[in-house]
Amino acid sequence: MTDLPPLREVIARHGLTASKALGQNFLFDAQLLARIARVPGDLDGADVLEIGPGPGGLTRALLAAGARVTAIERDHRCIPALAELGDAFPGQLTTIEGDALAIDPRALFDGKPHIVANLPYNVGTALLVSWLSAEWLPWWGSLTLMFQREVADRIVAAPDTDAYGRLAVLSQWRSTPRIAMPVHRSAFTPPPKVMSAVVHIVPTAAPEGVRLATLERLTAAAFGQRRKMLRQSVRGVPGALEGLEAEGIDSARRAERVSVAEFVAVARRLG
Repeated sequence: MTDLPPLREVIARHGLTASKALGQNFLFDAQLLARIARVPGDLDGADVLEIGPGPGGLTRALLAAGARVTAIERDHRCIPALAELGDAFPGQLTTIEGDALAIDPRALFDGKPHIVANLPYNVGTALLVSWLSAEWLPWWGSLTLMFQREVADRIVAAPDTDAYGRLAVLSQWRSTPRIAMPVHRSAFTPPPKVMSAVVHIVPTAAPEGVRLATLERLTAAAFGQRRKMLRQSVRGVPGALEGLEAEGIDSARRAERVSVAEFVAVARRLG
């Protein structure tokens, strides 16, 4: 890392500026980037998928940690800067120019990579949902992702809080998410209007006898009318009211007061 030119110099030399249309915000703080790279644990010799590396700030930290990085970058302007980084770490970096939403990353790895990314805010939630909806146990080993703080709070939210909703249930019913660190808006160039946080997600065994499609249908109904009592919000889901009664869940409760385990139990009864 000490032999590399400063990232600001690389950006200036290639004439790069953060694209608002691509949701880009650059991180220059090497110590912060190194801390993010440590969140998944020891990466020496490990495979890592990075989405939206931009000019390669986080990529540097991942490579310095010994990771073999496959980076998917949509912005063709950043490809030459990433190529220079690949030259500095021979055999460790593979760069793919393209849209991460249109690429199946499972074909890129023989094992289970860690996904580590400062995700563009405009695609972050969509990518997370696709990864959480994958086959289980999933094709990835862990997720270490930067989100705007509001989204991070929704991922880790507990019942009976304003942030608790469908994203919390999807994230928590068969994985363990935590906020690894907050990141102040001033750490980015240009600074976004919102605060950010790094979320770390580790998959766990899926509860037996529960289908993702059923759980999604149940939570879509429950949180789609979250101000209404469950007896009203889920009545369009066949068997849901009977499932609530069988599990001893008061149908006068609202969705935000139902735990992940309770949603899972009702979904199991729906088949």
